[in-house]
Amino acid sequence: MKAIAYKKSLPIDQADSLIDIELPQPIATGRDILVKVNAIAVNPVDYKVRINMPPAEGDSKVLGWDAVGEVVAAGESVQNFKPGDIVYYAGDFTRQGSNAEFQLVDERIVGFKPNSVSDAEAAALPLTTITAYELLFEHLNIKQQKAGATEKSNEVLLVVGAAGGVGSILVQLAKVITGATIIATASRTSSKEWVTNLGADHVVDHTQPLQPQIEALNIGQVTHIASLNGTETYYDSYIELLAPFGKIAMIDDPENSLDVMKLKLKSLSLHIEFMFARSMFNASDIDEQGKLLNQVAQLIDSGYIKTTIGKDLGTINAANLKLAHKELETGKSIGKIVLQGF
Repeated sequence: MKAIAYKKSLPIDQADSLIDIELPQPIATGRDILVKVNAIAVNPVDYKVRINMPPAEGDSKVLGWDAVGEVVAAGESVQNFKPGDIVYYAGDFTRQGSNAEFQLVDERIVGFKPNSVSDAEAAALPLTTITAYELLFEHLNIKQQKAGATEKSNEVLLVVGAAGGVGSILVQLAKVITGATIIATASRTSSKEWVTNLGADHVVDHTQPLQPQIEALNIGQVTHIASLNGTETYYDSYIELLAPFGKIAMIDDPENSLDVMKLKLKSLSLHIEFMFARSMFNASDIDEQGKLLNQVAQLIDSGYIKTTIGKDLGTINAANLKLAHKELETGKSIGKIVLQGF
């Protein structure tokens, strides 16, 4: 089967940073399904792994943690899927990725693809959807409500880095199934328009001090913060902004340690979301990820949530994946980058 891999950790402008290779087609056993990959999305985790995790000498690693495809085989213990089903998923950090014609994935972290969107549009969603959902409802514990309800709660959610992949789905989920007032950060005109269209109630500029901008909104203190990038930069501002017993949930990787004792006076809490934790450690509730993907698929098919696709770079091959990695490394990408077909 065709696949795109890397053998050494190289800058993306190097010829061999990503290469087209051939690999044996895997065989499904146990609770694994074998998926013929139709479309993929690219995430910052792809380039971070490429740069920081070189394969063993002589080995190659296939990246990719977002896919849509057709089930072509199922292991003997599979309960939820059969050949012919069209699925979407984010995969497992410890296994070969979705930048290949065929991929094995544990059925418990897989959902049925939404019917109302294309394969490419659906591929933009799994990793960021799981991350956003777990961050909002398992870490920040924001109150859920029936989809489309208009009643506002007293929760005020600040989303820092709202125009990126995770932010683009998180803002929508918060708008549709919570009553929180949503403040999104964005600095460029295009990104401000993007997050406003996704449902942000207010937009502030993260290149300027946050506190005076938020105080000027006159909507009360922030109760929850989704820190999707720059946590180290904004950490002290978060502590100033938050109401007592407020919560911060982060997904990025600060270069320096954060001083948790600064949280004490307001009795604040800090959470770290890593959507691969359930699959990496075979958590007892690993099937929660498949369930939430199915729930979000229903929200999409009901018209509440839209795809977060930002750019389609065409065929799945090394040349186009290099373009995707290069753009993501700038940190200025809006929405998700997708590719489809081999």
